[in-house]
Amino acid sequence: MSIKIQNKSLNLKKQNNIVLFVNSNHELKELNNSPISRYAVSIKEMLNLNKKKLKDFLSFDLNAQIKVTIIKITKDQKIQNNNDKLGAKFFEFIKTNTFQNNVFIDANLKSCCKSNSNFFNEFLSGILIKSYDFDNYKTKKNNTIFQIDIHGNFKTSIINKNDKLKSIIDGINLTKDLVSEPGNILHPDEYVNRIKKLKSFGLRVTILDKKKLKQLGMNALLGVGQGSIRGSYLAIIEWKGSNSQKKPLAFVGKGVCFDTGGISLKPAKFMEDMTYDMAGSAVVVGLMKSLALRKAKVNAVGVVGLVENMPDGNAQRPGDIVKSYSGKTIEVLNTDAEGRLVLADALTYTEKKYKPKFIVDLATLTGAIIVSLGSEYAGLFSNDDKLSDQLFKAGLKVDEKVWRMPLNDNYDKLINSKKADMQNINYVGGAGSTTAAQFLQRFILNNTPWAHLDIAGMAFSKYGGALNSGGATGYGVRLLNQLIEDNYE
Repeated sequence: MSIKIQNKSLNLKKQNNIVLFVNSNHELKELNNSPISRYAVSIKEMLNLNKKKLKDFLSFDLNAQIKVTIIKITKDQKIQNNNDKLGAKFFEFIKTNTFQNNVFIDANLKSCCKSNSNFFNEFLSGILIKSYDFDNYKTKKNNTIFQIDIHGNFKTSIINKNDKLKSIIDGINLTKDLVSEPGNILHPDEYVNRIKKLKSFGLRVTILDKKKLKQLGMNALLGVGQGSIRGSYLAIIEWKGSNSQKKPLAFVGKGVCFDTGGISLKPAKFMEDMTYDMAGSAVVVGLMKSLALRKAKVNAVGVVGLVENMPDGNAQRPGDIVKSYSGKTIEVLNTDAEGRLVLADALTYTEKKYKPKFIVDLATLTGAIIVSLGSEYAGLFSNDDKLSDQLFKAGLKVDEKVWRMPLNDNYDKLINSKKADMQNINYVGGAGSTTAAQFLQRFILNNTPWAHLDIAGMAFSKYGGALNSGGATGYGVRLLNQLIEDNYE
């Protein structure tokens, strides 16, 4: 099912699904000035009779032609994610109830939305986010188009292609599309082709292929991909939305398009989920598209390392030692701890090349973070209190929460190697997410403010959540956009 939203006047002869909003006091003050004013008395009577039953939605047949649904807006509608979630709930409601394929929404909301003029667009954004469905490879598709017609005193700017919320949704959907693709389709070569298409939105795209990466000495990244018949790449996406010469904001993503574990082969059960191991890179790509679409007044750069981790005769071996782009050497004890090798070179390159204001990296890096935080929070590791606080507050606003985890010298010692500068895993046991973050921190060479988000528990959901129906969640796009909007524009 897809959603079409448009501004349109009510025609009672054709439309029979009418949606109204009430506040926590069950007031319908604007109904007398509504196109359905002649039914005001009947609607209010039905509302009074059933208001004890009204939690989120109340639906009833007004007559043989008209079905009325009343949506209750609670006092917490100042909070964006509550409004998004209400819209998502409404989408589930119309899917599971006897609605025809169009709804008329009377958006006269003065009495219930005095404190949030953007309530209605946030509500609609929840509908659009929740309605996402990846069915590219189904032979029988649900081609139903559910039409939402809007009438009222609120501007439904979300239907405008330049609207901020719509731009963010488009970025989220791109992220979900990329994460949802199977590994035989979205391998590194194809991923690069899709990133190149972002040029049409005003983004500058630069691709460093295997030859260039070898010249630069990015042996940590290249080592991960050397067992694959596909290429290995560093893709750089730049947005220049400010004329100032201020340092850009930098976002770095892990793009392991499929992760077998390499020679340290993963168990067969659930290996198919390793198509999601490029979710960190997909967030960066989706974010950059959103920034371009909404003409964000910042300078930003997204850097993603794209590889495939396969176990052929040329694959990296446990015990191999590689020299990273930074010059530091790494003993690879486990080839399934590969994402940190990709990020190591990407982080150093980003810091050295762009000298950014900060770097935020995202990766489905460790299973250990799921043990720690489940699917409620992403793990946040950082060398900077200010950046950490900004991410935490942004996460609360959009319900993409982060929880700060510890970094210190005692954890760092656990990845020292006898043969090289460091090893890629901690064999002592425990603190797997922290020691992975300690590894990454070693490649921030100039004390640039840096945050690492381990999104292994957040990037996809088998069972769905408030704003997704299962599968790729798009987690991270709204979080980072909010970070930028609140602090850097």
